[in-house]
Amino acid sequence: MYQNFQRVIENANIIISTYECEDMGEQQMVDPTAGTVAFGSALFGWAFTLTHFARVYSAKFKLDRENLMKKFWGDHYYNAEQKKVTTSDAGPGGKQLPRMFVQFIMRPVAQLARAIMEGKLEVVWKMLTTLNITLKAEEKEKRAKDLFKCVFQKWINAAEALLEMIIMKLPSPVKAQKYRAAYLYEGPIEDECGQSILNCDKDGPLMIFISKMIPTNDKGRFYAFGRVFAGTVASGQKVRIMGPNYKKGSKTDLNVKNIQRTVIMMAGKVEAVTDVPCGNTVGLVGIDQYLVKQGTISTSEEACCIRVMKYSVSPVVRVAVEAKTASDLPKLVEGLRKLAKADPLVLCYTEESGEHIIAGCGELHVEICLKDLEEDYAKCPLKKGDPVVTYKETVTEESSQPCMAKSPNKHNRIHC
Repeated sequence: MYQNFQRVIENANIIISTYECEDMGEQQMVDPTAGTVAFGSALFGWAFTLTHFARVYSAKFKLDRENLMKKFWGDHYYNAEQKKVTTSDAGPGGKQLPRMFVQFIMRPVAQLARAIMEGKLEVVWKMLTTLNITLKAEEKEKRAKDLFKCVFQKWINAAEALLEMIIMKLPSPVKAQKYRAAYLYEGPIEDECGQSILNCDKDGPLMIFISKMIPTNDKGRFYAFGRVFAGTVASGQKVRIMGPNYKKGSKTDLNVKNIQRTVIMMAGKVEAVTDVPCGNTVGLVGIDQYLVKQGTISTSEEACCIRVMKYSVSPVVRVAVEAKTASDLPKLVEGLRKLAKADPLVLCYTEESGEHIIAGCGELHVEICLKDLEEDYAKCPLKKGDPVVTYKETVTEESSQPCMAKSPNKHNRIHC
């Protein structure tokens, strides 16, 4: 596992260093010992950083946390007999010493996971007592994956690991927008909107990038969710809604409308507020019908768009879905419409045969989409087919000679 993690981190760092710019202020490459890497599972909602374990063990061994983090990654081995850390894995009597990352972090995680999945409950309860984790009576009834999810979310919660990294490692909007503005803004950075983004100016012209549509409890309506890069957005404000195809000075893909309400989105909860200044994320009510997936919102007529997100993956894994009861078909169709609008990467369409198809970027993506569709969007039981990968080919260059292919019945020939 350690070798695997190290390879993934190295590959990620190669990509980061390729695209890193000089003006970004600090180095962008990630390093577990700096606390900028989390290990875990998004599907099961658990993750940890080395910071987390260093905090636990530094209290236990009365050691310095920063120092301990450096020892938890790379070639550091713990010799239990001499009670010291060495950089060689040769132990007493020719025994191989385990790496510190393996011994102190990965082994406890794997042991607890295996004990839960193999149903060794005595071992599980004993480990939970050591970790100071208490389960409620109904939680103790859970088994296998459900118990695993419950225990690990209490022990090493993914949200905590992610928030810790965000708070401790990410630059503030004021600092980050200085070096991001020129790339984010499609227009000249010298104009008023460009400068407003660059300085993260709450009194400048409004610039918001809408990145996602989130379904509301209200039937068929969406919150336009995005980030305020400049200015302050308020309820009732008249704004220009610019789609991805808008060009300055033209009328295509442009709507001028009023924002009905501004809200702060806090996971499942929504809090209405009068205005939201730049540097924050915001949910806007009443403009969902003028936007498909993404767009820019501004108050200035001089504004150009903020660069839309490009995805390097395309939806290739397809799954057919149908409603278990025929009367639920309208719910499924409505659910698919909502899913297509809410997820920027998913494709939902109906085949000529009448099959409803969901296409995603990988098995995990499709699995999450199907779960959302069933539980949140369609709210009805569904029958799901097996994932199929669409196979597509193309011509990349011209051949040196004409080529011929015959049809299966040998009656037709095609020359290229």
